[in-house]
Amino acid sequence: MAKNGDNVALALREPSLGPTFGLKGGATGGGKSIVVPAGDINLHFTGDFHAITSANNLLASLVDNHLQQGNPLGIDARRVLWRRVIDLNDRALRDVIIGLGGAGEGVPRETGFDITPASEIMATLCLAEDEADLRARLGRLIVALRADGTAVTATDLKAVGALMLLLKDAVMPNLVQSLEGVPAFVHGGPFANIAHGCNSVIATKMALAHADWVVTEAGFGADLGAEKFLDIKLRYAQLDVAAVVLVATVRALKRHGGVAKEKLAEPDPAAVLRGMENLYKHIENIRIFGRTPVVAMNRFATDSEEELAVVENGCKALGVPVALAEIFTKGGEGGRELATAVLAQAKLATAPYTPLYDWNLSIPEKIEAIATKIYGARSVSYAKAATRDLKQIVALGYGGLPICVAKTQNSLSDDPTLVNRPRDFDITVRRIVLSAGAGFVVPLLGEIIRMPGLPTQPQAEKMDWVNGEVVGLLGG
Repeated sequence: MAKNGDNVALALREPSLGPTFGLKGGATGGGKSIVVPAGDINLHFTGDFHAITSANNLLASLVDNHLQQGNPLGIDARRVLWRRVIDLNDRALRDVIIGLGGAGEGVPRETGFDITPASEIMATLCLAEDEADLRARLGRLIVALRADGTAVTATDLKAVGALMLLLKDAVMPNLVQSLEGVPAFVHGGPFANIAHGCNSVIATKMALAHADWVVTEAGFGADLGAEKFLDIKLRYAQLDVAAVVLVATVRALKRHGGVAKEKLAEPDPAAVLRGMENLYKHIENIRIFGRTPVVAMNRFATDSEEELAVVENGCKALGVPVALAEIFTKGGEGGRELATAVLAQAKLATAPYTPLYDWNLSIPEKIEAIATKIYGARSVSYAKAATRDLKQIVALGYGGLPICVAKTQNSLSDDPTLVNRPRDFDITVRRIVLSAGAGFVVPLLGEIIRMPGLPTQPQAEKMDWVNGEVVGLLGG
């Protein structure tokens, strides 16, 4: 867009150290399409994640200290909801027992750690309009329940002032740039499979104040990030979306078409055609919101012309614009066609986008709308624990919040093995978590966890600091 002479800015999430040292190895882009300084952004950056981690864990320590110091608020130690976080993949911390060692070491209880991007404070900061809104949201954080089921909040613990102090710098967006000088507001980093997957409202609005067009992202497809972006972030921020870009690759479509990972470099137009059902569903999902997306074909060197033609023909048959994106290898020059297509589509938007559901519907009705319309599920069932959670959330007065589903990113369903476009499947809600400060309800589907583990060969094994240079850090 900048190459075409348009005044544009980026609004992006910050990378998490968990994926950086785990499987992905960084999140600043690749090739000639990166934000810089990539090494700094992928590592500690400006300390935002550390501030959020500290704020989260301060609140946890205040809860445990309250229990130790006589518990005047009447917290039920068996119903403490607030967990600690760390911005690393560490499966050994998922479930822990604390307070061991005697009367002076705290009240023994079961708890655990989540990864920092899953912290409710992360989501709370990213959905806050300003410092005053952040303060109000932090005050609503529910840390525990009493025996009678009533909530104990951060306000009750007199913790909000200290949390604001820790977050005083983290609330401010960070300004960097792309390799070609496009301003990039990089702020906040909730994951899209276990949180709402968007950068902060504050950064997005700041970008909008400094450019005619803002390009932002929402992680993990139109079933997770895009749905949450449109049904949660934009509605809280009272913003609209002019155009939607679906990024697709021949490699991914071949995987959905049944090709093994080690054979993705081999031309196979038939497999691409089989995998197109997945892309068709994502297109259908965006159209539910009243927008026709532009499909960006992120080209790899191994893509054949026949394979690319399958995608182009399939999209054109649906009346969907498609453009080749070669920004990895060519920089901005490789994105001119896509930029032109996106602006042409944006100028066709004559009415606001259409949200999927009314927030005033019941929680089960909102979950069903997402499951059946966006995922394509046949039905939704609830485990007994989820039914108890639902009753408690409604009793606390939070039935009118939007839904932020936590599920696998590997499938439209809650089963990561069901690729392409699964049909006639059922989903099960095993638990429902209330995020009162962030302002949404989180149904947990399948085996989704909020603390990832490291892979067999973590990217950390390939990293080093040699002669003043970062070595082995992927993604820029």
